[in-house]
Amino acid sequence: MLYAKARARTASAALPDSSAQALPAPLAPPLDGSGVPVGRPETILTWQGDLEDARDELRLRLFALPVVLLGMWLLVSNQTGHFLLRTFLSMWIHELGHALTAWFCGFPAIPGPWKTLVWETRTPLVFAGLAFLLMGLVFRGILLRSRLWVAAGALGLLLQFAGTVLGSPTTSRMLITFGGDGGNLVLGTLLMLTLYLPRESALRRGWLHWGYLLIGAASFVDTFHEWWGARTDFAMIPFGIQEGSFSDPTVLVDQYGWDELMLIQRYTWLGLACLAVLALGYAVGLWRARAALRALEQPPGA
Repeated sequence: MLYAKARARTASAALPDSSAQALPAPLAPPLDGSGVPVGRPETILTWQGDLEDARDELRLRLFALPVVLLGMWLLVSNQTGHFLLRTFLSMWIHELGHALTAWFCGFPAIPGPWKTLVWETRTPLVFAGLAFLLMGLVFRGILLRSRLWVAAGALGLLLQFAGTVLGSPTTSRMLITFGGDGGNLVLGTLLMLTLYLPRESALRRGWLHWGYLLIGAASFVDTFHEWWGARTDFAMIPFGIQEGSFSDPTVLVDQYGWDELMLIQRYTWLGLACLAVLALGYAVGLWRARAALRALEQPPGA
């Protein structure tokens, strides 16, 4: 019996291929006028990932910035919320603003919690080091064909020239003092604008853009809320001694001859200019997201 079974398997394996070819081929689904298969929706599988990503990007650009700014404004209006926000977020950007201004003016500086150490005289090493980094940014932009990187590096070199070559030491130290709250406004705006960079950008990878958005909004709103309120209440100006040294407004008034109105106007105007830049970035980013979504929603061949 075993031999009989073996002969049966051999006989079946020896059948000509024509028996397999005789099986009817599966019918291709009918096509409509644009070449798209028609049939039951559950039988047609299409890739919708790009379309969903475009819709998510549009929702992100539409709601993220207004919601975060409103939330931060409510936080700084509360005493406890304001203390936590300033301690863990905006204070660090404030001190970084002092340090960055010092570096662009040629002064060595080390930012720290609640205080930034600034040297009394300029140092050529700071000028050379920062210029090298900014030129590297320009060359990187050229290699990557990124106008944004080229523009950022060129603008940085221009600011460094103005702060180091054109500005006197006295003017530079005044700008360094102003650069604390000024840095909160400017750097906070730049951090929030990273939300509108392309999704493939290094600054948008993972969850980084959420961190930049929160830190930037906290820094901007903390400072703008204070100086906007000072327009009607001079008591909101933080005069006096803070963390063992005179506050920035006190130094600007006592050493550099500013008055309360000048303080309020200059910080408020800078804040309004940053808001205008944010509004422009919001509008352009929203327009680009909607255009990308419309392009994906158009049927093939349209």
